[in-house]
Amino acid sequence: MLKVEDWAEIRRLHRAEGVPIKEIARRLGVARNTVRAALNSDRPPKYERVPRGSVADGFEPQIRALLSEWPRMPAPVIAERIGWPYSMTPLKKRLARIRPEYVGIDPVDRVAYEPGEVAQCDLWFPETKVKVGAGQERVLPVLVMTLGFSRFMTATMIPSRQAGDILSGMWSLIGGIGRVTKTLVWDRESAIGGTGKVTAPAAAFAGTLATRIKLAPPRDPEYKGMVERANQYLETSFLPGRGFASPADFNQQLSEWLVRANARTVRSIQGRPVDLLPTDYLAMIPLPPVDPPVGLSSRVRLGRDYYVRVDTVDYSVDPHAIGRFVDVSASPHEVTVLCDGQVVALHQRSWAKQAVVTDPVHAATAGRMRQALALDRERRQASTRRHSDGHAVALRALPDYDALFGVDFDPVSTKASNE
Repeated sequence: MLKVEDWAEIRRLHRAEGVPIKEIARRLGVARNTVRAALNSDRPPKYERVPRGSVADGFEPQIRALLSEWPRMPAPVIAERIGWPYSMTPLKKRLARIRPEYVGIDPVDRVAYEPGEVAQCDLWFPETKVKVGAGQERVLPVLVMTLGFSRFMTATMIPSRQAGDILSGMWSLIGGIGRVTKTLVWDRESAIGGTGKVTAPAAAFAGTLATRIKLAPPRDPEYKGMVERANQYLETSFLPGRGFASPADFNQQLSEWLVRANARTVRSIQGRPVDLLPTDYLAMIPLPPVDPPVGLSSRVRLGRDYYVRVDTVDYSVDPHAIGRFVDVSASPHEVTVLCDGQVVALHQRSWAKQAVVTDPVHAATAGRMRQALALDRERRQASTRRHSDGHAVALRALPDYDALFGVDFDPVSTKASNE
């Protein structure tokens, strides 16, 4: 086969320098017919191998019959059904070529976002464990939010995947920007819309902000591809080589890194997120004068052990509230307990698992109450009448009632007065 370099040289010699075909054949050591073929061809020569066929050719009718009824049947199952005797590679290649004819192709369009239109939200779980106290280290979720128009990225670590903690994280990020987009895109996160319908806490949050939460279709991560790429960017550019002494330390390092990340040039928008944020901001919805409902909350009757549970951690409460209903509310930073509107406990929130947080004042109060109860019992036991043998008298003696009411029922004295 003639090389591309020889083909180009033949055309140059003949057309540029006017060298005859016979002379070109002599110089290059090729046949004159080869020279003529090169001059008649406007395209460089290309080697094409004659297809030899595949061992899968004879099985293709059976494969198509199976795919017509079960388009997504796995390759190992197909191999078993058709009695495939060879390695799986030729079968998989044939399936990759013909399966789209039966399952269809789902093309993805590129979307252009208007300023203030949308923000994509997701949870990222960094592999690096964070120290949370009580000798524990945990993998904690990080709430990531990316604005559609400016690609401005913001994120914060939260204690759990519960609705109250996720909404607290969203409110923190939205408050940091100062406004909210018209739409917040989420996947089917259980606390936001695991059943395909936005949960009541998430709907209340969105309603307060006058925005809406839009759920992505199931098993379709491309629907929120921007925040998925942001998660990957955090995984590869922020996380490597870092250690974290606490969740607060993680968020501090993350906020410092995000300043640099938002100052980089994003190729898809040909600009820097920090420069495009003002345009995004002006088109967003102003925040309401009241805060949306966020955080964890519950109402319980305080038991004798005077502790309430938030997530998996127990927090002490003033023992004077034992037996009464208390209202528990928890943000990512603190836990507050109210009884009839009065604060009966205030703790810094622990992000550990199965921990116990005790206020020394509450423990001391409980000790004094137990001591007072013990003294009262001793006093009651000391005032109990006893028989001569020492055991307690179960009933009062009848003369005690006579003396109490000022009467005398002595029959001897009554008979003497009558005489």
